[in-house]
Amino acid sequence: MNHIGQDTISSDFDPATPVAPALNSLKQKTLLRTMNCVGIALHSGEKVSLTLRPAEANTGIIFRRTDIPGSKEIVASWDNVVDTRMCTTIGNDDGATISTVEHLMAALAGCHVDNVYVDVNGPEVPVMDGSAQPFVFLIECAGLQEQDAPRRVIEILKPIQVEIGDKMAELVPSDTFSVGFEIDFDSKIVAKQSITVTMINGTFKKEVARARTFGFMHEVEQLQAAGLGLGGSLDNAVIVEDDKVLNEDGLRYDDEFVRHKVLDAVGDLYLSGGIIMGSFKGVRSGHALTNQLLRALFADQSAWRYVDCEEDDSQAEPELAVKSADIVDLAAASG
Repeated sequence: MNHIGQDTISSDFDPATPVAPALNSLKQKTLLRTMNCVGIALHSGEKVSLTLRPAEANTGIIFRRTDIPGSKEIVASWDNVVDTRMCTTIGNDDGATISTVEHLMAALAGCHVDNVYVDVNGPEVPVMDGSAQPFVFLIECAGLQEQDAPRRVIEILKPIQVEIGDKMAELVPSDTFSVGFEIDFDSKIVAKQSITVTMINGTFKKEVARARTFGFMHEVEQLQAAGLGLGGSLDNAVIVEDDKVLNEDGLRYDDEFVRHKVLDAVGDLYLSGGIIMGSFKGVRSGHALTNQLLRALFADQSAWRYVDCEEDDSQAEPELAVKSADIVDLAAASG
Protein backbone atom coordinates (compact mmCIF):
# COMPACT_ATOMS: atom_id res chain seq x y z
CA MET A 1 0.00 0.00 0.00
CA ASN A 2 1.32 3.39 -0.97
CA HIS A 3 0.71 6.63 0.92
CA ILE A 4 0.57 10.17 -0.41
CA GLY A 5 0.24 12.65 2.44
CA GLN A 6 -3.00 11.97 4.29
CA ASP A 7 -4.41 10.15 1.27
CA THR A 8 -4.13 6.43 0.62
CA ILE A 9 -3.70 4.55 -2.64
CA SER A 10 -4.06 0.79 -2.90
CA SER A 11 -4.62 -1.88 -5.52
CA ASP A 12 -5.46 -5.54 -6.02
CA PHE A 13 -2.01 -6.51 -7.32
CA ASP A 14 1.48 -7.26 -6.05
CA PRO A 15 3.52 -4.00 -6.23
CA ALA A 16 6.36 -6.05 -7.72
CA THR A 17 4.22 -6.83 -10.76
CA PRO A 18 5.51 -4.79 -13.73
CA VAL A 19 3.14 -2.45 -15.51
CA ALA A 20 2.52 -2.72 -19.24
CA PRO A 21 5.23 -1.58 -21.65
CA ALA A 22 4.69 1.31 -24.05
CA LEU A 23 1.71 0.57 -26.26
CA ASN A 24 0.32 1.72 -29.58
CA SER A 25 -0.87 5.20 -28.68
CA LEU A 26 -3.54 5.16 -31.39
CA LYS A 27 -5.49 2.26 -29.89
CA GLN A 28 -8.03 2.64 -27.10
CA LYS A 29 -6.85 1.66 -23.64
CA THR A 30 -8.19 0.77 -20.25
CA LEU A 31 -6.53 -0.19 -16.97
CA LEU A 32 -4.80 -3.52 -16.43
CA ARG A 33 -6.09 -3.82 -12.89
CA THR A 34 -8.40 -2.18 -10.37
CA MET A 35 -6.98 0.62 -8.21
CA ASN A 36 -8.38 2.43 -5.19
CA CYS A 37 -7.59 5.64 -3.36
CA VAL A 38 -9.03 7.34 -0.30
CA GLY A 39 -8.90 11.08 0.25
CA ILE A 40 -10.76 14.14 1.48
CA ALA A 41 -13.61 15.80 -0.39
CA LEU A 42 -12.76 19.45 -0.97
CA HIS A 43 -16.11 20.96 -0.07
CA SER A 44 -17.69 18.56 2.45
CA GLY A 45 -14.44 17.66 4.19
CA GLU A 46 -15.58 14.03 4.34
CA LYS A 47 -13.38 11.03 3.60
CA VAL A 48 -14.13 9.61 0.15
CA SER A 49 -13.14 6.34 -1.51
CA LEU A 50 -12.57 6.23 -5.27
CA THR A 51 -12.03 3.05 -7.29
CA LEU A 52 -10.92 2.84 -10.92
CA ARG A 53 -11.97 -0.33 -12.76
CA PRO A 54 -11.14 -1.59 -16.27
CA ALA A 55 -13.89 -1.19 -18.90
CA GLU A 56 -14.55 -2.64 -22.34
CA ALA A 57 -13.60 -0.79 -25.54
CA ASN A 58 -15.94 2.08 -26.49
CA THR A 59 -17.31 2.31 -22.93
CA GLY A 60 -15.90 5.76 -22.26
CA ILE A 61 -15.51 7.13 -18.75
CA ILE A 62 -18.40 6.18 -16.48
CA PHE A 63 -18.88 7.40 -12.90
CA ARG A 64 -20.95 5.41 -10.39
CA ARG A 65 -22.16 6.62 -6.98
CA THR A 66 -21.78 3.51 -4.81
CA ASP A 67 -23.35 5.28 -1.81
CA ILE A 68 -26.72 5.63 -3.60
CA PRO A 69 -28.58 2.30 -3.91
CA GLY A 70 -29.75 1.70 -7.46
CA SER A 71 -28.10 4.85 -8.75
CA LYS A 72 -27.61 4.82 -12.49
CA GLU A 73 -24.32 5.55 -14.16
CA ILE A 74 -23.14 9.10 -14.81
CA VAL A 75 -21.43 9.38 -18.18
CA ALA A 76 -18.48 11.78 -18.22
CA SER A 77 -19.79 14.03 -20.98
CA TRP A 78 -20.03 17.75 -21.70
CA ASP A 79 -23.83 17.53 -21.94
CA ASN A 80 -24.07 15.96 -18.46
CA VAL A 81 -22.41 18.95 -16.79
CA VAL A 82 -24.95 20.37 -14.33
CA ASP A 83 -22.85 22.87 -12.34
CA THR A 84 -19.60 24.74 -12.90
CA ARG A 85 -19.38 26.85 -9.75
CA MET A 86 -15.90 26.34 -8.24
CA CYS A 87 -15.57 22.94 -9.92
CA THR A 88 -17.12 20.78 -12.63
CA THR A 89 -20.12 18.68 -11.59
CA ILE A 90 -21.77 16.05 -13.78
CA GLY A 91 -25.10 14.33 -13.18
CA ASN A 92 -27.71 11.96 -14.57
CA ASP A 93 -31.48 12.03 -15.05
CA ASP A 94 -32.02 10.46 -11.61
CA GLY A 95 -30.47 13.49 -9.94
CA ALA A 96 -27.25 11.74 -8.90
CA THR A 97 -24.22 14.01 -9.23
CA ILE A 98 -20.48 13.82 -8.80
CA SER A 99 -18.39 16.96 -8.31
CA THR A 100 -14.77 18.00 -8.79
CA VAL A 101 -14.20 15.59 -11.68
CA GLU A 102 -11.76 17.82 -13.59
CA HIS A 103 -8.45 16.74 -11.99
CA LEU A 104 -9.20 13.04 -12.45
CA MET A 105 -10.42 13.67 -16.00
CA ALA A 106 -7.17 15.50 -16.76
CA ALA A 107 -5.13 12.56 -15.44
CA LEU A 108 -7.15 10.09 -17.52
CA ALA A 109 -6.57 12.25 -20.60
CA GLY A 110 -2.88 12.71 -19.89
CA CYS A 111 -2.36 8.99 -19.26
CA HIS A 112 -4.26 7.94 -22.37
CA VAL A 113 -7.14 6.15 -20.61
CA ASP A 114 -10.18 5.90 -22.87
CA ASN A 115 -12.39 3.45 -20.97
CA VAL A 116 -12.80 3.16 -17.20
CA TYR A 117 -15.42 2.82 -14.48
CA VAL A 118 -15.02 5.30 -11.63
CA ASP A 119 -16.76 4.22 -8.42
CA VAL A 120 -17.11 6.92 -5.74
CA ASN A 121 -18.84 6.51 -2.38
CA GLY A 122 -19.79 10.16 -2.06
CA PRO A 123 -20.78 13.28 -4.01
CA GLU A 124 -17.21 14.43 -4.73
CA VAL A 125 -14.01 13.04 -6.18
CA PRO A 126 -11.33 13.28 -3.46
CA VAL A 127 -9.12 16.33 -3.91
CA MET A 128 -5.91 14.46 -2.97
CA ASP A 129 -3.08 17.06 -3.11
CA GLY A 130 -5.03 19.49 -5.31
CA SER A 131 -3.32 18.43 -8.52
CA ALA A 132 -3.65 15.55 -10.99
CA GLN A 133 -0.39 13.88 -9.94
CA PRO A 134 -1.89 11.41 -7.40
CA PHE A 135 -4.32 10.20 -10.07
CA VAL A 136 -1.48 9.87 -12.60
CA PHE A 137 0.38 7.75 -10.03
CA LEU A 138 -2.75 5.66 -9.48
CA ILE A 139 -3.10 5.01 -13.21
CA GLU A 140 0.58 4.21 -13.64
CA CYS A 141 0.37 1.67 -10.80
CA ALA A 142 -2.65 0.08 -12.49
CA GLY A 143 -0.91 -0.18 -15.85
CA LEU A 144 -2.65 0.02 -19.22
CA GLN A 145 -3.93 -2.60 -21.61
CA GLU A 146 -4.47 -1.99 -25.30
CA GLN A 147 -7.92 -2.66 -26.75
CA ASP A 148 -8.97 -3.74 -30.22
CA ALA A 149 -10.48 -0.41 -31.22
CA PRO A 150 -9.00 2.84 -32.55
CA ARG A 151 -8.99 5.98 -30.44
CA ARG A 152 -11.61 8.50 -31.49
CA VAL A 153 -10.38 11.98 -32.30
CA ILE A 154 -12.46 15.15 -32.47
CA GLU A 155 -10.91 17.25 -35.23
CA ILE A 156 -11.62 20.97 -35.05
CA LEU A 157 -12.51 22.22 -38.55
CA LYS A 158 -13.04 25.92 -37.92
CA PRO A 159 -12.61 28.40 -35.05
CA ILE A 160 -15.21 28.38 -32.29
CA GLN A 161 -15.19 31.09 -29.62
CA VAL A 162 -17.31 32.06 -26.62
CA GLU A 163 -17.00 35.23 -24.55
CA ILE A 164 -18.46 36.63 -21.35
CA GLY A 165 -17.24 40.13 -20.53
CA ASP A 166 -13.43 40.05 -20.46
CA LYS A 167 -13.36 36.23 -20.40
CA MET A 168 -12.82 34.19 -23.54
CA ALA A 169 -12.38 30.56 -24.59
CA GLU A 170 -11.76 29.27 -28.10
CA LEU A 171 -10.82 26.23 -30.14
CA VAL A 172 -9.09 26.56 -33.51
CA PRO A 173 -7.87 23.96 -36.02
CA SER A 174 -4.41 22.51 -35.40
CA ASP A 175 -2.38 19.39 -36.20
CA THR A 176 -2.00 18.64 -32.47
CA PHE A 177 -3.75 19.31 -29.17
CA SER A 178 -2.40 22.33 -27.32
CA VAL A 179 -3.73 24.38 -24.43
CA GLY A 180 -2.92 28.05 -23.97
CA PHE A 181 -4.05 30.11 -21.00
CA GLU A 182 -3.84 33.67 -19.70
CA ILE A 183 -4.74 34.76 -16.18
CA ASP A 184 -4.76 38.20 -14.56
CA PHE A 185 -5.33 38.54 -10.81
CA ASP A 186 -5.05 41.55 -8.52
CA SER A 187 -2.15 39.96 -6.66
CA LYS A 188 1.60 40.51 -6.94
CA ILE A 189 2.19 36.77 -6.50
CA VAL A 190 -0.29 35.59 -9.14
CA ALA A 191 -0.59 38.71 -11.33
CA LYS A 192 -0.50 38.14 -15.10
CA GLN A 193 0.68 34.74 -16.30
CA SER A 194 0.40 33.00 -19.64
CA ILE A 195 1.52 29.67 -21.05
CA THR A 196 0.89 27.38 -24.01
CA VAL A 197 1.52 23.65 -23.68
CA THR A 198 1.46 21.19 -26.57
CA MET A 199 0.23 17.93 -25.11
CA ILE A 200 2.58 15.37 -26.60
CA ASN A 201 5.26 12.92 -25.50
CA GLY A 202 4.73 13.12 -21.75
CA THR A 203 4.27 16.89 -21.55
CA PHE A 204 1.16 16.63 -19.37
CA LYS A 205 2.91 14.62 -16.67
CA LYS A 206 6.10 16.68 -16.72
CA GLU A 207 4.73 20.20 -17.07
CA VAL A 208 1.10 20.22 -15.93
CA ALA A 209 0.07 17.31 -13.67
CA ARG A 210 1.72 18.58 -10.46
CA ALA A 211 0.14 22.06 -10.59
CA ARG A 212 -2.22 22.49 -7.62
CA THR A 213 -5.47 24.34 -7.29
CA PHE A 214 -5.08 27.74 -5.64
CA GLY A 215 -7.05 30.33 -3.75
CA PHE A 216 -6.80 33.46 -1.66
CA MET A 217 -7.08 33.27 2.11
CA HIS A 218 -10.02 35.68 2.33
CA GLU A 219 -11.94 33.58 -0.21
CA VAL A 220 -11.19 30.38 1.70
CA GLU A 221 -12.53 31.94 4.90
CA GLN A 222 -15.70 33.08 3.12
CA LEU A 223 -16.29 29.62 1.63
CA GLN A 224 -15.79 27.83 4.92
CA ALA A 225 -18.10 30.27 6.68
CA ALA A 226 -20.74 29.28 4.11
CA GLY A 227 -20.14 25.57 4.77
CA LEU A 228 -18.06 25.03 1.63
CA GLY A 229 -14.40 24.23 1.11
CA LEU A 230 -14.33 22.38 4.43
CA GLY A 231 -11.71 19.96 3.14
CA GLY A 232 -9.43 22.68 1.81
CA SER A 233 -6.02 23.06 3.45
CA LEU A 234 -2.38 23.74 2.71
CA ASP A 235 -2.10 20.01 2.01
CA ASN A 236 -4.29 20.26 -1.08
CA ALA A 237 -4.14 23.84 -2.35
CA VAL A 238 -1.80 26.76 -2.83
CA ILE A 239 -3.06 29.53 -0.55
CA VAL A 240 -2.11 33.17 -1.13
CA GLU A 241 -2.40 35.88 1.54
CA ASP A 242 -1.01 39.42 1.46
CA ASP A 243 0.98 38.73 -1.68
CA LYS A 244 2.76 35.70 -0.29
CA VAL A 245 2.33 31.94 -0.60
CA LEU A 246 1.45 30.38 2.76
CA ASN A 247 2.58 26.85 1.83
CA GLU A 248 5.93 26.14 3.48
CA ASP A 249 7.26 24.30 0.43
CA GLY A 250 6.36 27.16 -1.89
CA LEU A 251 5.40 26.60 -5.51
CA ARG A 252 6.06 23.51 -7.63
CA TYR A 253 6.45 25.65 -10.76
CA ASP A 254 7.22 29.36 -10.94
CA ASP A 255 3.96 29.77 -12.86
CA GLU A 256 2.00 27.05 -11.04
CA PHE A 257 -1.17 29.15 -11.02
CA VAL A 258 -1.60 29.33 -14.79
CA ARG A 259 -0.42 25.73 -15.20
CA HIS A 260 -3.26 24.61 -12.95
CA LYS A 261 -5.66 26.45 -15.22
CA VAL A 262 -4.23 24.42 -18.10
CA LEU A 263 -4.80 21.26 -16.04
CA ASP A 264 -8.43 22.19 -15.42
CA ALA A 265 -8.94 22.89 -19.12
CA VAL A 266 -7.48 19.51 -20.13
CA GLY A 267 -9.89 17.78 -17.74
CA ASP A 268 -12.93 19.78 -18.79
CA LEU A 269 -12.14 19.31 -22.49
CA TYR A 270 -11.87 15.53 -22.04
CA LEU A 271 -15.60 15.60 -21.35
CA SER A 272 -15.86 15.96 -25.14
CA GLY A 273 -15.58 12.18 -25.30
CA GLY A 274 -12.26 11.91 -27.10
CA ILE A 275 -8.94 13.47 -27.96
CA ILE A 276 -9.30 16.96 -29.39
CA MET A 277 -7.14 17.74 -32.40
CA GLY A 278 -7.11 21.48 -32.14
CA SER A 279 -5.70 24.37 -30.17
CA PHE A 280 -7.51 25.67 -27.07
CA LYS A 281 -7.00 29.12 -25.63
CA GLY A 282 -8.53 30.49 -22.46
CA VAL A 283 -8.34 34.07 -21.23
CA ARG A 284 -9.50 34.53 -17.63
CA SER A 285 -11.89 31.66 -18.28
CA GLY A 286 -12.88 28.69 -16.14
CA HIS A 287 -15.08 25.62 -15.95
CA ALA A 288 -18.25 27.42 -17.06
CA LEU A 289 -16.79 28.96 -20.20
CA THR A 290 -15.02 25.75 -21.23
CA ASN A 291 -18.30 23.87 -21.02
CA GLN A 292 -20.08 26.60 -22.97
CA LEU A 293 -17.35 26.27 -25.60
CA LEU A 294 -17.97 22.53 -25.95
CA ARG A 295 -21.71 23.12 -26.23
CA ALA A 296 -21.11 25.70 -28.96
CA LEU A 297 -18.73 23.34 -30.75
CA PHE A 298 -21.07 20.36 -30.84
CA ALA A 299 -24.03 22.56 -31.81
CA ASP A 300 -22.22 23.45 -35.04
CA GLN A 301 -21.85 20.31 -37.17
CA SER A 302 -19.58 22.17 -39.59
CA ALA A 303 -17.03 22.94 -36.86
CA TRP A 304 -15.85 19.41 -36.10
CA ARG A 305 -15.80 15.81 -37.20
CA TYR A 306 -15.00 12.43 -35.66
CA VAL A 307 -11.97 10.63 -37.01
CA ASP A 308 -10.38 7.36 -35.93
CA CYS A 309 -6.67 6.90 -35.35
CA GLU A 310 -5.32 4.63 -38.06
CA GLU A 311 -1.54 4.28 -38.09
CA ASP A 312 0.95 3.48 -35.34
CA ASP A 313 2.44 6.47 -33.56
CA SER A 314 5.78 5.93 -31.82
CA GLN A 315 5.37 8.84 -29.41
CA ALA A 316 6.16 7.89 -25.81
CA GLU A 317 3.33 7.75 -23.29
CA PRO A 318 1.54 9.38 -21.61
CA GLU A 319 0.61 11.77 -24.41
CA LEU A 320 -2.42 13.41 -25.92
CA ALA A 321 -1.57 14.74 -29.34
CA VAL A 322 -2.41 12.93 -32.54
CA LYS A 323 -1.04 14.31 -35.79
CA SER A 324 -3.28 14.70 -38.82
CA ALA A 325 -1.23 12.09 -40.71
CA ASP A 326 -2.29 9.48 -38.14
CA ILE A 327 -6.05 9.68 -38.64
CA VAL A 328 -8.61 8.49 -41.12
CA ASP A 329 -11.78 10.34 -42.08
CA LEU A 330 -14.68 8.15 -40.91
CA ALA A 331 -17.00 9.41 -43.63
CA ALA A 332 -14.48 8.66 -46.37
CA ALA A 333 -13.65 5.27 -44.88
CA SER A 334 -17.31 4.26 -44.72
CA GLY A 335 -17.98 5.51 -48.24
